[in-house]
Amino acid sequence: MIPLMDLKAQYQSIKSEVDEAVLKVLASAEYILGREVRAFDEEFAAYCDGGECVAMNSGTSALHLAFLAAGIGAGDEVITSAMTFIATASAIAYTGAKPVFVDIDPATWNIDPAKIEAAITPRTRAIVPVHLHGRVADMKPIMEIARRHGLLVVEDAAQAHGAEYDGRRAGGFGDIACFSFYAGKNLGACGEGGAAMSRNPDYIKRMRLLRDWGAEQKYVHVLRGYNYRMEGIQGAILRVKLRHLEDWTRARIIHAAAYDESMDALGIARPASPVAGERHVYHVYAVRAPHRDELRQAMLDAGVGVGMHYPIPLHLQPTFAELGHQPGDFPFAEAFGAETLSLPLFAEMTEAQRDTVCAELGRRADRSESLSARVPA
Repeated sequence: MIPLMDLKAQYQSIKSEVDEAVLKVLASAEYILGREVRAFDEEFAAYCDGGECVAMNSGTSALHLAFLAAGIGAGDEVITSAMTFIATASAIAYTGAKPVFVDIDPATWNIDPAKIEAAITPRTRAIVPVHLHGRVADMKPIMEIARRHGLLVVEDAAQAHGAEYDGRRAGGFGDIACFSFYAGKNLGACGEGGAAMSRNPDYIKRMRLLRDWGAEQKYVHVLRGYNYRMEGIQGAILRVKLRHLEDWTRARIIHAAAYDESMDALGIARPASPVAGERHVYHVYAVRAPHRDELRQAMLDAGVGVGMHYPIPLHLQPTFAELGHQPGDFPFAEAFGAETLSLPLFAEMTEAQRDTVCAELGRRADRSESLSARVPA
């Protein structure tokens, strides 16, 4: 079986470093926050060049506190992509604000900047571009729109550690940026983890308070905060993995380039290639298949661990039914959900594994249609 990802292989490649880091935390008994988390904050902020970093227990927590720190709450509206993981919109809803969805660009699969302004109302407070699959959204027009309308920008960079746009790394564009260190991410903890980043000292101070029960000092709670603290062991593990992230990213890009060649030779639709100044870090490598569900099952039966990210766009999720959306509201996101298939991709993947994926896909894929042919512009 070729897995979609191989966390065991990653661990084995850095086992001695991880084990030493974990034992160091156990010996120190700094299990919650502590020196390792503070050091990770500094190192990850330097890696992203995005200001100061506040490590937390998940990417969802980071989004939640980013919105709270920016003062977003009941009665507000926040614009985001219809195609992303549920956490993006759920964190908006946690504050009492309303998620407002926008369709995706069929070439990049990220939020379409040309559709954002039509979604702005007097209640709009922020835009949340999602750097889907490890590709930074088209931030120049998004930032121009936001500044023109006086809106905050919160980057959802959960899948984009080290990704670049216009030569700058994800996390360095918006007012706040949020990352996930869920185990399967390009930079993943051995469990859960997340972080928010900002150059605004007020946002940083507020998020640090909110992640630890709003406590300015022990038993003095100046805000109604949360238990969103990162564990010391996760901070230590992430410090180890951060040292390897660039090597892992280069390996992912090499695998993705080989996939691109194979997909083009097979006539299988894939996202547009990055342009000058962009670095796609390929958290996910997905292709489009008109009969995705049948192809997915055939690939699994052949021993290839393919996946789906994400089959149901947010506007059609039952939990957001009160927003009143119907099928057809965001046609590109809907076609994306129905047709995309995620291929195995991880830094430790072998050339033989990659060739097997391409061979099995070539034998089974129905290449008669593409997303662009099926969905009206």
